[in-house]
Amino acid sequence: MSVTTFTADEKKAIREKLTLPRFLIFPAGSAAFLALALEWPYSQWPYGEWTVMTPLILFHGYMLFCWTSCFHECAHQTLCGSRFVSIWLGRGIGTVLGVPYTVYRESHIRHHAYLNKPSDWELWPYSDPNTSLTFRRVFVWLDLVFGALTAPYMYGRLYFHRDSPLSAEQRRAVRLEYVGIALFWATVLGVVGYFGIWWDFMRVWGLSHLFAGFLQNSRKLTEHLGMESYDPLVGTRTVIGNSWFTKLCTFLNFDIFVHGPHHRHPRVAHDKLVEKMDNYQTEHPEQDYPVYSSYTAATWNMLPWMFRNPGVGVNVGAPLPEREKAKVADFVADVTEEVLADADRRTDPAHDNAPPHEQPAPRQRVG
Repeated sequence: MSVTTFTADEKKAIREKLTLPRFLIFPAGSAAFLALALEWPYSQWPYGEWTVMTPLILFHGYMLFCWTSCFHECAHQTLCGSRFVSIWLGRGIGTVLGVPYTVYRESHIRHHAYLNKPSDWELWPYSDPNTSLTFRRVFVWLDLVFGALTAPYMYGRLYFHRDSPLSAEQRRAVRLEYVGIALFWATVLGVVGYFGIWWDFMRVWGLSHLFAGFLQNSRKLTEHLGMESYDPLVGTRTVIGNSWFTKLCTFLNFDIFVHGPHHRHPRVAHDKLVEKMDNYQTEHPEQDYPVYSSYTAATWNMLPWMFRNPGVGVNVGAPLPEREKAKVADFVADVTEEVLADADRRTDPAHDNAPPHEQPAPRQRVG
């Protein structure tokens, strides 16, 4: 398995960042799970069953969505000062979600290095010029609604595809993780089947999991769909919230919404990403970065691409990428400087004749 190599300053920033309060997503999600499983709320409250269950399912689903953001931090090995914790917590979350930790990590490394390019496995089929527009138009809705099912398939392609770039050692690790996933879910489903509690299983886990998958893929599509540039800062949508609600959601999701600077600097501690974006905006006032003050605004900009052309990079008009400077096997300090060819470092994606929904959002300063 590959490991992320950090500088002394990067390690110090990771150790010192505010992480512990974000872990409230685990007891909060577990409490919602137990409340659904034990049927405690509506056995005690004088309300109808669904008036209590529905908010609980939605809350549980949102906590599971936050777990996927924690999974993302584990893949970067930036969750805390311990690489051991990142790896084994990541394996635990991946087992529950049906996505092997090693597959997710290796796919995500390539997603950072080759953003919006045909070799971006994580954004398949949107990044793949060999997929048809019709296929992408159908798949994007399946991906949105059934993200809990499409995600294991899309990440699994990195292992099962004939052109898989994984090494023999990585493939052995993935096989063992798949065995762990199979044993875990065979046990869970065996118990559910033995006791005949399929509806209870769907109520306690299935519906929340589907909702979490919907939220996760909504985030993925909002940050990426329709983005042409290979430059991380202009090839992704970044959300830096002005409202307390967006700030809270950003906090609970380990600042993953601050997506552009995260893509450019994948080893930077997540609590430093807003500062990075502010610095770029201050240093380049002439640049219109796709930065939004709410997820609603970012989603509104993305939405036409769901219908018109669900794609990124070449599939939405980018030229074929140049040869990268290096083949990466780990997260680098600065993707643009270390990986991108100079010709792919597009700093202004605006097109004079493009319709409004294809143009970047006006630059918004935060604070």
